[in-house]
Amino acid sequence: MEKSLPTTKCRACPLRHSEYFRDFNPDQLAFMSDFKSGELNVAAGTSILTEGFRNANLFTIQSGWAFRSKTLPDGRRQIMNFMVPGDLLGLQGSMFDEMQHTVEALSAVRLCVFERRRLAEIYTQHPTLAFDITWLAAQEERILDENLLSVGRRSALERAAYLLAFLYQRGKNAGMVGDGRMTMPITQQHVADTLGLSIVHTNKTLRKLADRKLVRWGERGYEILDEARLMELSGWEGLPEIERPFL
Repeated sequence: MEKSLPTTKCRACPLRHSEYFRDFNPDQLAFMSDFKSGELNVAAGTSILTEGFRNANLFTIQSGWAFRSKTLPDGRRQIMNFMVPGDLLGLQGSMFDEMQHTVEALSAVRLCVFERRRLAEIYTQHPTLAFDITWLAAQEERILDENLLSVGRRSALERAAYLLAFLYQRGKNAGMVGDGRMTMPITQQHVADTLGLSIVHTNKTLRKLADRKLVRWGERGYEILDEARLMELSGWEGLPEIERPFL
């Protein structure tokens, strides 16, 4: 990872100007400006956090995509969630001695960096921000519940429809969709590792969605063609339309 100077001041943070994110009040903004220690530019494919290791920092994604995964000793990987701008990384490492999962950059990612040792200041000085951290953790749990439902009960076609619709809505809410379209840099191997399917089964399943004119696959990822039908196929009602916090 390449560390850069904190060129983006908190008052000029692009996330503050999105209608999807709740803005800070003046006291919170002043604290966050002091709490932030820098920024990182991370290349696609780089591990931001590594399972089994400690890390001195917390991160908020300012731009780009990342994903969280665990790997078995024989190399089999399970992707548990994908992260977008506004998501907080490394909180688990603040509560335990070492990370229990890996976070990898799916695309080029820009991160805001915070020193983990100062996390207690949020709880003692800014209880509203502390509640925001709790909200972010609860949101992660909610997402994992839905993913577990997919792996346990949805058919392969329903799983794929849910995942692609879910990623599209997350990207849309984070301002990553332009002209109603979002091309996400995800491969069929990423999809297979998320859905718990073989790459062959995944390929056949995604081809069925493409044949139904629901998605289009290209060299740089996939494009959603019919979000409503994907949601209907998966039995998923979509993400709640609420203003969410970020650090």
